[in-house]
Amino acid sequence: MYWTLELATKLEDAPWPATKDELIDYAIRSGAPLEVIENLNEIEDEGDSYESIEDIWPDFPSSDEDLFFDEEEY
Repeated sequence: MYWTLELATKLEDAPWPATKDELIDYAIRSGAPLEVIENLNEIEDEGDSYESIEDIWPDFPSSDEDLFFDEEEY
């Protein structure tokens, strides 16, 4: 399983909190790329409810500082 920022953003509008099955259903209905659905299928399902993408991908960059560099520094 691998996540990229582009793939993870396909779940931004998912109905959080959600179970694995609900996220897969959302990904299919929203037309997410096959890689998103494959990644969700690879999650070991213990019936847990996920509160956000950070529960699925702990390395998800959560602030603008992680996404952009300061152009004034260069």
